Amino acid sequence: MIDDLVTGLRVPTDLYVGGAWVGAGDGGRFDVIDPATGLPIADVANGTVEDALRCVDAADGAAAAWARTAPRERGEILRRAFELMTERTEQLAELMVRENGKALADARGEVRYAAEFFRWYAEEAVRLSGELRTAPAGTNRIMVLRQPIGIALLITPWNFPAAMATRKIGPALAAGCTVVLKPASETPLTALALGALLSEAGVPDGVVNVLPSRRSGDVASAVLADPRVRKLSFTGSTEVGRSLLGLAAQQVVSCSMELGGNAPLVVLEDADLDVAVEGAMLAKMRNGGEACTAANRMYVHRAVADEFTRRLGEAMAGLSVGPGLEDAAVGPLVNQAAVDKVSELVAAAVDDGARVVTGGEAVEGRGFFYPPTVLSDVPPTSRILEEEIFGPVAPVVRFDSDEEAVRLANRTEYGLVAYVFTRDLARGLRMSEALEAGMVGLNRGVVSDPAAPFGGVKQSGLGREGGHEGMLEYTESKYVAVEW
Repeated sequence: MIDDLVTGLRVPTDLYVGGAWVGAGDGGRFDVIDPATGLPIADVANGTVEDALRCVDAADGAAAAWARTAPRERGEILRRAFELMTERTEQLAELMVRENGKALADARGEVRYAAEFFRWYAEEAVRLSGELRTAPAGTNRIMVLRQPIGIALLITPWNFPAAMATRKIGPALAAGCTVVLKPASETPLTALALGALLSEAGVPDGVVNVLPSRRSGDVASAVLADPRVRKLSFTGSTEVGRSLLGLAAQQVVSCSMELGGNAPLVVLEDADLDVAVEGAMLAKMRNGGEACTAANRMYVHRAVADEFTRRLGEAMAGLSVGPGLEDAAVGPLVNQAAVDKVSELVAAAVDDGARVVTGGEAVEGRGFFYPPTVLSDVPPTSRILEEEIFGPVAPVVRFDSDEEAVRLANRTEYGLVAYVFTRDLARGLRMSEALEAGMVGLNRGVVSDPAAPFGGVKQSGLGREGGHEGMLEYTESKYVAVEW
């Protein structure tokens, strides 16, 4: 445990297995780096394959009893977890800023959002209904039961270390499943703090196990090869997701995959530009642009492109950049590799003919900072429009018709979220239907909600998280043919 990293919060640094904090055997430890300084702030246990299988053993040992636990009792435990998270908003937010780098306001928002998954699934735990109907032939009744799918491996990313964990843990526990949580090695401390919080909330030993490790591939392979593991929920890149799907196929493991995004933001010529710029700022700059839902490509009708770009540039230029705990609006990127990638994409866009409206060059000095950047007149074929930027850069592309906007927006292998701004509701809904995305923000820059199904189409993923659908991902439907 670390007692002095965050005032009022004891932060575990060992593995959490079967309700006990244990070392990683001969796995050693690894450093957690503060992106604002590039310096270590803690070291945590580096889980091995053997540790991963111990987590599966613990989850297996707790599975039957947890599945039998009354839904109301499971819900009350999740409700208590929500209350504890809410009480500790400031401490958990500070912890995320230190290991992730995000601005303090973003971190506070994430804690509140993350806690809501526990509250939502505390309520959903008692609503896991089946069905009963008469067979069309009249020969028998069709009875469908929803049963826990089994042990779930949850793999979470570094950009939302609390929310991506609770979005998976909440529905799994509500459905009666036990879990092994493998957090990103950049941000293990938040996951470990959540493990301690869930124990305090009353989660029985072995129901939640937390395994930080830099041996991600080996650990995932070993866990998915264990026939007791029946569910994989992964949030991360499409490239890694493809690899995990291959591993899961060997045991025919059910998969929920929330993968990469390349979100288009379309501004039609009749849009309220005040609303559009505000929405673009939310869609682009949440978490400093390090979000799969971030607006990656801004398609603006030629009639309003100059004015929109001017307003967006002024708004972006007005954001302060610095360490998150100093209350800056934009914190550092997660590491130097992220800075290098953003710099490379911006330079390539400029070489293609784009014009820098604001920003455009990495901040010199300690830490991994890149300023809010707006690029205008970006050619539709520029590389920056084809890859996830994962940084505070907004490329603006002009278009002339609704059909062209849809064609440009859909020209990607991804399909997580899209944004549309227009005063014409019918026009906006037509475009929402035409866009190849699992979610659409219509005159809104934020779509995420614990009560709504979150997920994408094409190579942005499989399945949904959040909403009632999110809990069904952790169940199997059992059909019983019965007559009386």
